[in-house]
Amino acid sequence: MDKIRFATVWLAGCSGCHMSFLDLDEWLIVLAQQADVVYSPVGSDIKDYPENVDVCLVEGGVANEDNLELLLNVRKRTKTLISFGDCAVTANVPGMRNMLGGAEPVLKRGYLELAEHSPQLPHAPGIVPELLAQVLPVHQIVPVDIYMPGCPPPADRIRATLEPLLRGGNARHGRPRHD
Repeated sequence: MDKIRFATVWLAGCSGCHMSFLDLDEWLIVLAQQADVVYSPVGSDIKDYPENVDVCLVEGGVANEDNLELLLNVRKRTKTLISFGDCAVTANVPGMRNMLGGAEPVLKRGYLELAEHSPQLPHAPGIVPELLAQVLPVHQIVPVDIYMPGCPPPADRIRATLEPLLRGGNARHGRPRHD
């Protein structure tokens, strides 16, 4: 049986979902036997998201231009995209900044009002990505095939979602869409 091409992505979130993924412990060995990890912030230094990915776990909300660009690329190059954790599913804690009414009030509060020394707004195009007006959940940007809620999702939920996909089937959480 051919190995699936597997990826994980971390957008605006705390990395707790990836930590929970590592809690799969010895099942990670089973996963490695059935999947080639072609992109991940965990143990990988790959810079560009590859073509022809079978399954991708996307952690975090979409908060800035880099998140948006990566997510659009991921959706274009991935067969089954899984919204991984509450930040990806609902925007959760990163989305709390939406209550402030846009990127400008967030930046002013964080970099001017609360600064003790040298208050200044960050502006380094190409280095510091511009914030989007709101933090959005993944499904408000691209079609999502499977939703995996939790903050973070427990390891047994991650395994229950991935096992059917490794066997070439659909996860019990829903059939993949290919819009």
